Amino acid sequence: MRLDKAVSQVTDLSRAEVKRAARAERITVNGAVVTAPSSKVEESDTLCLDGEPLLEPGPRYLMLHKPLGYVCATKDSEHPTVLDLVDEPNKYKLHIAGRLDIDTTGLVLLTDDGQWSHKVTSPRHHCDKTYYAHLAERIGEDAVEKFAKGIWLDNEKKRTKPARLEILFANEVRITISEGRYHQVKRMFAALGNRVLELHRERIGEILLEEELHEGDYRFLTPEEIASVQ
Repeated sequence: MRLDKAVSQVTDLSRAEVKRAARAERITVNGAVVTAPSSKVEESDTLCLDGEPLLEPGPRYLMLHKPLGYVCATKDSEHPTVLDLVDEPNKYKLHIAGRLDIDTTGLVLLTDDGQWSHKVTSPRHHCDKTYYAHLAERIGEDAVEKFAKGIWLDNEKKRTKPARLEILFANEVRITISEGRYHQVKRMFAALGNRVLELHRERIGEILLEEELHEGDYRFLTPEEIASVQ
């Protein structure tokens, strides 16, 4: 593989930036300075940038507390993205396992492990998601039973899967769903003539958003949290 390609794959540097770094004698291969970006390197070679070894990152699993106003995308021309909050090498290899709307806060999982991500998002793996919702109107006690039976959404051919609704206060609830239809939670309450004012995801599967994790912050998942998805 070409040197510039190999270095760009394990850093956040573009190919052009790698070329400039090589010409500035910042890159070594097996201890020797290499200035030609087109030089060939092998997988067994040790590459260093400014004396620091460049290693292909292993699978990474992050918990992020998403604030309002951020979109769950790698790039967006109009809004900041959740990846803008991440300060990790090669962060654009991460993808979002379970997206949230721009006006929804809470738990977002980021990973570069495609199989693990699929288990989080695929309905077949029954990875429940729990949300706190602040509603515009008082919620009736009969809503608990309606959610348990499934809700008919506009322009849908079948009910939602049974959902668990816990009424916390007159217009505050906690809801757990097992699927991820488009704007599902908001549409479920709209089907009952109500409106979601505030939505916050607290949990995905067995992974609970850490209370001490401030909005915009993230941390790596523990081995137990990673294994819980398996």
